[in-house]
Amino acid sequence: MDHGTDQGTPPTRRGRPARRRTAAAAALSAVALAVTAGCTGSGAPAEHRAGSAAKPSPTPAPHWNPRPASIAAVGDSITRGFDACMVLSDCPEASWATGSDAGVRSLATRLLGAGSAAARSWNYAKTGARMSDIPSQLTRAAAHRPELVTVMVGGNDACRDSVDGMTSTADFRTGFETSLRQLRTTLPKTQVYVSSVPDLKRLWSEGRGNALGKQIWKLGICRSMLSDADDLGAAAAERRDAVYERVVAYNKALKDVCAKDRYCRYDGGAVFDYRFTDEQLSHWDWFHPSKDGQGRLAEIAYRNVTAARPPA
Repeated sequence: MDHGTDQGTPPTRRGRPARRRTAAAAALSAVALAVTAGCTGSGAPAEHRAGSAAKPSPTPAPHWNPRPASIAAVGDSITRGFDACMVLSDCPEASWATGSDAGVRSLATRLLGAGSAAARSWNYAKTGARMSDIPSQLTRAAAHRPELVTVMVGGNDACRDSVDGMTSTADFRTGFETSLRQLRTTLPKTQVYVSSVPDLKRLWSEGRGNALGKQIWKLGICRSMLSDADDLGAAAAERRDAVYERVVAYNKALKDVCAKDRYCRYDGGAVFDYRFTDEQLSHWDWFHPSKDGQGRLAEIAYRNVTAARPPA
C-alpha cells in the first residue's frame, strides 16, 4: 500500500484518520480473500470446484417415433385374429395389429387412419407359430421396410401337448436375440414393439366356466394348460403352475433382450396383466381374444407405442 496517498486526507467524523479506516478495510479484504481461497480446496462442494466450467448435460435426441408411417406384424394366432369371427378360423381383419374391422380399431388404423392402413400395413403372423418361426416372418416383413414391427409370440411355445414339450426359456431367449439381430442387418432403425405373452392360466380360469368352450378345448387347444380343465387336483395344479412360470420366464426374456436394443419397446407386461373376461374371449373357443378382446389389445399397443416414454 502507498501510505503517501493518505497524508492530506481530512479526519473522519469521529476524528480518526481515514488511513486507519483504509487499513482496516484492507485487512478485511485480505481475510475475505483467504476465505475465498479456502473454499476452492478439496473439501469444497463439487459445484464450487468446477466453477464456470460446469455445463448442463445435453438432452439426448429422441429415437422413438410415436407416429410410424407403416407397420408390419409378426407372431401367432392372436395376431391372425384366430377364432375372432368364426370357429377354428383365422380372421386377420379383426387383428389387433393390422386389422380393418371398425369395431376393433387396430393399431394400424389408429396410427395411420383406415384408408392408409390397408396400403401401409402387413400381417405375416401365422396360427401355430412359435419363436423359432419369427426369423422367417421378419424376413418377409422386412421386404416392405416398415417403420414399426409388432411382435406377439410365445403362447404356442408354452401351449404344447405336455409340459415337457414347452420351449425352454434359454431357447426362447436365443430365438428372440437371433430375430432382432437378423432384423438389424437390413433395418437397423426400424422400431419394434413387443407384446408380452398373455397369462394362459388366467385364460383357463375365465374360460373353464363355459361348457361349450371346454368341449372345444378337448380338440387339442393348449393341452399343457387346458387339458382336464375341471381337474383341480395337485398334479393338474402343478402342471398349470409350470406353464404359468414358463410364460413369466418368457416375458422376462422378451423384456431383457428388448432393453438392449435402442429401437425396441416392450409393453411392460401390459398384455400379461390384462384381466380378460368372458366378453374379451372368443365365444368359439373361450381362449383366444374375441373382437372385443382384440380391441383391448389394440388399445394397449396404441397407448404404449405413442407414449413419450416406454412402460416401466
